[in-house]
Amino acid sequence: FARCFASKAQDTNGKNSSKGGEKGISTVEDPFDAPTYNIPEKPVTFVEGASYSLVILAGLGIAAAAAYGVFKELIFEPKEYKIFNRALKRVQDDGQVRVRIGTPITGYGSESRNRAARQRIPHKVWHDEDGIEHVMVNFYVRGPHGAGHVSAEMFKDDADREWKFMYLIVELTSPSKAQFILESYVPA
Repeated sequence: FARCFASKAQDTNGKNSSKGGEKGISTVEDPFDAPTYNIPEKPVTFVEGASYSLVILAGLGIAAAAAYGVFKELIFEPKEYKIFNRALKRVQDDGQVRVRIGTPITGYGSESRNRAARQRIPHKVWHDEDGIEHVMVNFYVRGPHGAGHVSAEMFKDDADREWKFMYLIVELTSPSKAQFILESYVPA
């Protein structure tokens, strides 16, 4: 718009330097295009192309590893959290525990003010001599009237591929000390 206005103003003022009624065409050089004209174009060698490709592949590999880590943590629930959730649900459904410490009952990893420590569930995973996988978790529970500690162990049964409790023990520390064995597995 500014160029159009400037050229019209030049024509109306009679300052056009062209002869015989011809209009002069002026070229304006773009200052941003000038540096790119001086860059020589040479073909990329095989080594340069391969090194660029390796850098790109390494970047994609790092991005894929990060995406897998996030996907695994957010989508697939680790075994210890599955065991924790099942044990907590079983404790919340037990009438004796509800009477002692009240409802709602919440579970957490450790007695700490640190939020990350409270969210981490102490656990141990191992395989016995028969190759059966076992997971043991320890966590704390709290209700409006008391608190306690829960120890649970589950194993993956080979027959039906389901997790079963080996034991589930609730030790209440307040309001009064008590111990409940909610689950106990006796092999047949």
